[in-house]
Amino acid sequence: MPDMPAPAGFAYEVRSDGSVVITHHGRAATTLRRGRAAAFLAELGDGGGDAQQVMARWTGNYKRGNERVARNHPRNR
Repeated sequence: MPDMPAPAGFAYEVRSDGSVVITHHGRAATTLRRGRAAAFLAELGDGGGDAQQVMARWTGNYKRGNERVARNHPRNR
């Protein structure tokens, strides 16, 4: 399996109401509120992984491994 590039371009902002907005290349990707926002910030605070990968996982915007197969499908040519 080929190595896939690490996710990049993610950033987050904690708002005054406690919600967290995750952006990807400057565009809002998702907004987390209450418990989900707290869980996200706790995961970032643990330092257990790359912050970019954590944000990619929380937004659902990450590679699934089937991109090459899908690109070669006749429907996508």
